[in-house]
Amino acid sequence: MKVLPLPRALVLSLSLVFAAQAHADSPPVAELPKVWDLKPIFASDADWDAARKALVAELPQLQALKGTLGKSPAALRAGLERLSRAAQTWEKVQVYAYLQQSTDNRNATYQERGNLVGSLGGQYSAAIAWLEPEIQKLGAPKVLAYVKAEPALKVHTERLRNILRRQAHTLSAETEAAIAALAPMRGATAQVRTLLVDADMRWPTLHIDGKDERVDDTRYGLLRQHPDRAVREQVFKNFFGALGQYENSFGATLANTVQDGTVMAGLRKHKSAVAASLDGEEIPEAVYRTLVAEVHAGLPTLHRYFKLRQKMLGLPDLAYHDIYPALVKQDKKYSLEESARLTLEATQPLGADYQKLLQQALAAGTMHAHPAEGKSGGAYQWGVYGKTPYVFLNHQDDFESASTFAHEWGHGIHTALVNQAQPFETAGYALFVAEIASTANELLLSQHMQRQAKTKEEKLYQLGYALERLRGTFFRQAMFGEFELKTHDAAAKGEALSGKRFTEMYCGLLKQYHGHDQGVMKIDPAYCSEWAFISHFYRPFYVYQYATSITAALHFAERVQADPSGAAAKVFLDTLRLGASVPPYVALKRAGLDMASPLPYRTLVAKMDSIMDEMEKLIATP
Repeated sequence: MKVLPLPRALVLSLSLVFAAQAHADSPPVAELPKVWDLKPIFASDADWDAARKALVAELPQLQALKGTLGKSPAALRAGLERLSRAAQTWEKVQVYAYLQQSTDNRNATYQERGNLVGSLGGQYSAAIAWLEPEIQKLGAPKVLAYVKAEPALKVHTERLRNILRRQAHTLSAETEAAIAALAPMRGATAQVRTLLVDADMRWPTLHIDGKDERVDDTRYGLLRQHPDRAVREQVFKNFFGALGQYENSFGATLANTVQDGTVMAGLRKHKSAVAASLDGEEIPEAVYRTLVAEVHAGLPTLHRYFKLRQKMLGLPDLAYHDIYPALVKQDKKYSLEESARLTLEATQPLGADYQKLLQQALAAGTMHAHPAEGKSGGAYQWGVYGKTPYVFLNHQDDFESASTFAHEWGHGIHTALVNQAQPFETAGYALFVAEIASTANELLLSQHMQRQAKTKEEKLYQLGYALERLRGTFFRQAMFGEFELKTHDAAAKGEALSGKRFTEMYCGLLKQYHGHDQGVMKIDPAYCSEWAFISHFYRPFYVYQYATSITAALHFAERVQADPSGAAAKVFLDTLRLGASVPPYVALKRAGLDMASPLPYRTLVAKMDSIMDEMEKLIATP
């Protein structure tokens, strides 16, 4: 996904919109486009449909390549190049439809396009399912000889290596084709969950601060921060009460996802679902297990934070609905443009090239910024090779939104960096590294805001926010990861799964992590339906990577800021530029970071303790 060079006139105008070097007193950013323009992908819906139909028509030709790749080095090159061109078309067709639907899940036309893409995904996967068995049948010696004889195969070497290493877990060509054809049905439960939450559920409305507020999955994130404890409690009871009414439905969809992963792991001869997931990106299972062990060892620090939170909020006790309000009140609003200005300032240590890419991307009209009815919740970045990345936000003008802005554009510039450095074939990147790029931006922003704080209250606000990010991204995401381990282990043992069972599992973890039995925080059983709120559970063994990523991001961010020479920034950005050309765990080890060792996680926990030390000193200062 290379970022295309901008016309000279636009580059000149950017110099007027953005300061060449962002400073604490940098000028405001000019108004940014709030709704994205999808024309760089397809000029019209008709063009999208034409490309979709052309790809459908090409599928028999892709299938006809079966049995030809082993004829000669030239045949292997020609076949893989043909498949790469088809993959680029598929990427464009898929991304365009997904971007449209996520802006309004109520739109029947968008739903239909999404369904067409889902169907095409199964057909496309089935049409090329023969590839891995065929490459594996050729064998490593022959494949390596072909690569040596045909220089143009160099861009495909990492893919070929991965195919060969997966031989023990690859089934026959016919079985792979059947599994691929079932992909739309296998993924349907995630879509059902999305439509249930974003289109069909009747969310409650509360009268808050003189106006009616719809407590849905988008507004909940803001309303749970309300300074009035009674309001927060009502928000939690109504939000989780609404989810709880659909416990059986959510349970059925999640159980299907868990069973699917468990069955597929068995079919492919993996020892467990988590082993199958980690193998896809060559992550040692020791990373996952070490993370969980170190999180458990760090629970006393988490409980210390909760006690500090209770003290600063002046509460007689602490409940789950007391986690999210700011420890220090701040009324400041952060517009989209202010979020952009702060992100530019905070990422200065990453260098001029990074700043230029970010400036260009912000002006390109590839952002969908504000909440709307029917729009999906949350935030994401996606795009296609050769185009500026697209960023999806639900910006609500608070500091949380500013931090999310920095996070998602961290993904965006990661994509831009990879696309500049890699051909299409290795321009992807593993989730294990993806969240490091985004979370590093969050940490840089947080530390920038701490340095810019002008009063004791501002400093406490930013330190408290930093603590909460570490809690939410390290401890909370690790808890989610442990929940996934428990659900998949239960499925592997043949235990019955249901919404009620998921609630029981989740409730046990909530109490353990939050010190319920130790009297640290009371967990209301009504809130134990929270698992139904977490959409990432439909992408199994994804969330643990938020915890590993904030750990790695802290490692890189602190080194970048401590090194004015720019050498540490270069190591970090060069690691991101590797894309899919190197396994992610190996890439981090080359950069001096071993995520299978306890040290990085212990460093993060120690950072939390040091922040609390600083806060307690500030609190004690008159």
